[in-house]
Amino acid sequence: MKKSEFSFQRIPAPLLSWYQQHKRDLPWRENPTPYRVWVSEIMLQQTRVEAVKEYYARFMSALPTVEDLAVCAEEKLLKLWEGLGYYSRVRNMQKTAKILVNEYGGEFPQDIALLKKLPGIGSYTAGAIASIAFGQPTAAVDGNVFRVAARLEENPTVISDPSYRKYLEKELSAVYPNTKEACSAFTQSLFEVGALLCKPQSPECAVCPLKELCGAYLHGTQRDFPVLPQKPPKRNEDVFVFLIETPQGFCIRRREEGVLKGMNEFPSHVIKNGETAENILNEWGMYEFTEVKRQKYTHIFTHIRWNMTCVWVKTDVAPFDAYTVGEITETVSLPTAFRQCLGALKDTKQDEQLRIDV
Repeated sequence: MKKSEFSFQRIPAPLLSWYQQHKRDLPWRENPTPYRVWVSEIMLQQTRVEAVKEYYARFMSALPTVEDLAVCAEEKLLKLWEGLGYYSRVRNMQKTAKILVNEYGGEFPQDIALLKKLPGIGSYTAGAIASIAFGQPTAAVDGNVFRVAARLEENPTVISDPSYRKYLEKELSAVYPNTKEACSAFTQSLFEVGALLCKPQSPECAVCPLKELCGAYLHGTQRDFPVLPQKPPKRNEDVFVFLIETPQGFCIRRREEGVLKGMNEFPSHVIKNGETAENILNEWGMYEFTEVKRQKYTHIFTHIRWNMTCVWVKTDVAPFDAYTVGEITETVSLPTAFRQCLGALKDTKQDEQLRIDV
């Protein structure tokens, strides 16, 4: 099959038939209201489906409506999101919730142009809400859809090219079914076939409902598509993170700059010019302390690799606000980069009180 012979018009029928038989039972597919779809789609960005399930259930139990999200205290909101990472996502969600309550009566606008104006909602998320929740013929192009479409057409365009997204949105939107229910199912079927069969490294072409329409399958070029952009090398930073134990508990503060700005942390410092842990603690007014242990670990962000040295010290005077283990466990949100510090030290006999899941 030549690329010129391919037509997206041919994919809805076999894809919908396959989806009805093989779709996963996912909690956000029950009662797909705009709010439920939106929460799930934001959570699923950069996060595996299996990891999201528990977070989604907890979040929806605590904040079942957009009104609940709009008025939620920030610390509670961040605690609900703790471990999912990319915390700007949930902050944008609350901004959007407040706009929806104040300007739209708590309802999502059905106009996709208005959806795209809301904080944290781009073309993909707007398309998912419009098609899944409102049943509109509007494509939602995520990584799975890029992969499926690129292989079907053997399209050599780099998927980061904005014109490629616009092209796929136009082509796919034009072939959507005529009913609301089918529109919703078609969007999800594209996600599903990409997630379950058209995998990045090991596509299961033999059981794919689109194999006879797929140029990559027919020509054996699956590994050539999609064409990915070159990733810039990650920047390395050496970081001290201090587990400062005091009679009042363990010190935590808010980050004022850099990645995770505005989040809680065990006090940390990017190492420059051969600085020592003692130098940093002295700068914070700590001159009398006992070092218990130190442990190295690595945490990787999208563009940065933190080579972290966790230093556990005991002191009598807290240089920052201190919290008990119970408070940290129940109410204080900590990004994974810092919760790992607890895990790195768990094998020490002296840390019997540190029973925090990381």
